[in-house]
Amino acid sequence: MGSSPGFFVICLLHSIIAVTCGGLMMFYMKDIYEFGHGPETATKLLGSTPHDQLLIRTSDSFSGLLLFAIGFLLFMVAFVKDREFQSFFAKGCTVLHVSMALWRFYFERRVEDLAFDWLRQIVGDILLALSWVFFLVYSWREKYD
Repeated sequence: MGSSPGFFVICLLHSIIAVTCGGLMMFYMKDIYEFGHGPETATKLLGSTPHDQLLIRTSDSFSGLLLFAIGFLLFMVAFVKDREFQSFFAKGCTVLHVSMALWRFYFERRVEDLAFDWLRQIVGDILLALSWVFFLVYSWREKYD
């Protein structure tokens, strides 16, 4: 079975994004909050008591570690040559990104401190999903031509 070069490129790009974001989440969360939300909202998101701050830092570190692991997994998956698996994986990633966009639309936009960022994040989720959709269309065209 042949492999699609588009799958390798998309997996590699998504892997780089996930590993970078995961690393930044683990070690530079305060700076990322300030860059993404502004200093006032960042202060609110980091907690008000030392106990809250410790819980939030721990949660952010584990979330970053999970994202880093997902990036590493995407890097490994990029080398799979089975077209059926590639198609299955792309469909799953598309569903995951669309689900995340729906979650942001229905729940995250109601959080007062995050209400200004939900649209930008939804656009990012949809763009990531579209990269997999383009791969599926390309592989479908390649399969039937």
